[in-house]
Amino acid sequence: MFTIKTVLAACVFLSQFSTNSNSFPEKYAINVEMWWTNHPFIERINKAADSGFKFIEFWPWQGKDIEAIATVCKERDIEVAQFTAWGFVPGMNNPKNHDAFVEEITKSCKIAKQLNCKRMTVVGGNDQPNMTQEEMHQNIIDALKLVKPIVEEAGVILILEPMNIRVDHKGHCLYGSEDAVRICREVDSPMIKINWDLYHMQISEGDLCGRLRDGFDQVGYIQVADHPGRHEPGTGEIYYPRILKELERLGYDGPIGLECSPSIDEESAIVRLKKMGTVPAP
Repeated sequence: MFTIKTVLAACVFLSQFSTNSNSFPEKYAINVEMWWTNHPFIERINKAADSGFKFIEFWPWQGKDIEAIATVCKERDIEVAQFTAWGFVPGMNNPKNHDAFVEEITKSCKIAKQLNCKRMTVVGGNDQPNMTQEEMHQNIIDALKLVKPIVEEAGVILILEPMNIRVDHKGHCLYGSEDAVRICREVDSPMIKINWDLYHMQISEGDLCGRLRDGFDQVGYIQVADHPGRHEPGTGEIYYPRILKELERLGYDGPIGLECSPSIDEESAIVRLKKMGTVPAP
């Protein structure tokens, strides 16, 4: 039975997560690969700006009109928070791909400068035949050390993204935070950190706040989606208001990527996010 005292306490608790009290105004980067997919790519950026977002993110830059992206972002006062510089295949967890990895990261740094983008995601790679996980992880370390001087000179943060293998990426060699933190600590660069996708972390390991505390020195970027479904926060089992407060307490002040698909449609998803206090009103 609820008493007036418990109801008032609950109201005080929930008020901590209002849009007026959280420290993340206008910090959300909408993933324009997953939102407004029935519109041309450049129009999705305009849709993001019209909806009040100040940041976007996207997947590989190859095959996209980079000049047009840079132009519309400047016109609409939108910042590219991050894009993908290296994907699953070929894996940087195999030494035979390291020369190509170095070449691609060098090119991607130039793209990042053109877009005034501060971060680029890289992926470890799918399992390699006749290699142990330890060997593949060492190969990732070696690859990251090769590009370490390149990204440090360019001033672009390379963010390594661990995946989950239970739902989305079976056969991928890097999942959960523990190995990713160890890899980045061994590489030891302020410009090589982790793309800490809380959706993947929930599926892989749970204990989201505890893991964030353990590895926060290696966090380079945060992404969110709820589970199950990979839809917007508020649709699944993850209590994002608590996690956002933990990020605030830890001192995270970068963009937060909304790498999720709308559960119904974009308008409904944005309304849900606004009610949670996770996006600014336009």
